[in-house]
Amino acid sequence: MESTIAQKLEALLKLQEIDSKLDELLKIRGDLPDEVRDLEDETLGYQTRKNKFVGEIEELNGDLQAFSNAQKDAEKLISKYKEQQMNVRNNREFDAISKEIELQELDVHLAEKRSNETRARIRLIEDELEKINQILAEREEALNEKKAELEVIVDESREEEKQIRASREKQTKKIEERLLKSYEKIRSNSLNGLAVVQVQRGACGGCFNIVPPQRQADIRDNKRIIVCEHCGRILASVESPVSVGK
Repeated sequence: MESTIAQKLEALLKLQEIDSKLDELLKIRGDLPDEVRDLEDETLGYQTRKNKFVGEIEELNGDLQAFSNAQKDAEKLISKYKEQQMNVRNNREFDAISKEIELQELDVHLAEKRSNETRARIRLIEDELEKINQILAEREEALNEKKAELEVIVDESREEEKQIRASREKQTKKIEERLLKSYEKIRSNSLNGLAVVQVQRGACGGCFNIVPPQRQADIRDNKRIIVCEHCGRILASVESPVSVGK
């Protein structure tokens, strides 16, 4: 059996009460959850940079080894060619071997030059890595402190939060999906988390703009769901005026 408009509004109002209670509970944690998330993101960023630098140093060390091997190979060939030079039969053979020696000596100088450039690059990266390690240690320490602080607060209200969330889940099952989505959308766009409000003293309970008498009458009729024309919140009911004695 389909719920009446009055029943739908009552269910939404009850959900709003539960959500407001949950908001108040979470408000106790203040900015700590955001601070923890920010520090986690920052720590992850520095860790990523650290891993990149470590990987680059490993790659450069590999290049250093390759340059060293190339230099040793060239030096071996130079020694070999110099021995051959001692046994040449003519100037032509001597000149040919001399050219080979010159080429290998160029390779030795090139390997030395590249090795020196690579070592300089490694030193620069190691300096940056040292700075990042220091910053990372500071951020991780701050993160652990904030997490511990947050955990204490969460522990104090864990059971109460669990009960409220259980009530919320039970209440959402009483509301049709389309209406629940609208409620969630209005709530997410509201700074104070209010999606369903009453008309109090002739004004919207969310934005406090005046609700015209005819619109208040329509709300009381419960024939359709009416939203505030100023803030878009659902107007669930009209608060009865309080009688003031003379």
